[in-house]
Amino acid sequence: MPRLLFTCAYNGGDWHGWQSQAGGNTIQDVLEGAFGAILKSPLRIAASGRTDAGVHALAQCFHADVPESCRMSPENWRAALNAHLPGSIRILRVERVADDFHARFNACGKIYEYLISTAPVLSPFDDGRMWHRPMGVDVAALRAALAVYVGTHDFRRFAARRGNEPEPAPEDYYRRTIYAADVSSEQGGEVLRLRFHGNGFMYRMVRMLVGTAYQVAAGKMSREELRRMLTEFNGAKTRHCAPPQGLFLTRVFYD
Repeated sequence: MPRLLFTCAYNGGDWHGWQSQAGGNTIQDVLEGAFGAILKSPLRIAASGRTDAGVHALAQCFHADVPESCRMSPENWRAALNAHLPGSIRILRVERVADDFHARFNACGKIYEYLISTAPVLSPFDDGRMWHRPMGVDVAALRAALAVYVGTHDFRRFAARRGNEPEPAPEDYYRRTIYAADVSSEQGGEVLRLRFHGNGFMYRMVRMLVGTAYQVAAGKMSREELRRMLTEFNGAKTRHCAPPQGLFLTRVFYD
């Protein structure tokens, strides 16, 4: 059974996240339904990671083992799947990979971007894809706050609980490395693009990083307090979580 790696993009606003649920209406459910319609039999897929309801992707990756009897080329797989998918989910690329490749366990890094609009009025075309903060933000202060995250840290206070965490957690369970975290200004300063490149991210971690950094930029928290959240582990998790609609998974890295 050949193993194929698929790269897809989706507008997460229509869906209840990536992970399959009993009630359906997730991206995984819709993709597996498209495979089933083509193969006339069920097929499971495995992704590089989950995205929450409302979160978007420009380059989510997943793999699937397709039957040897289905002799479609990668290009034909892309066309066939897109013909069975709604317009908010698109297959961008398909490639053959080694039989022991795994979309999640072979991933060595990801890039997420988060969009904030500071426009007085949010364009209806940006509704559902940006966090609207019309009062503006000190971009230099935001950039300085994001710089605190760079490096290898224990991010336990920036990770929401899924309920399946080990107790007690291994020493390095919450440790992640952020290679870069920065912000750029676009459209005359009315759109801020926050970019995070790391070796891995936990449940709601990027949204918590954004929400807390925004508090620093707004003068409601100091950078020293932010640093302590990365070194003092007994405190409460951050209460500041940016909404999902501004978040985009933009790239997954493999060896």
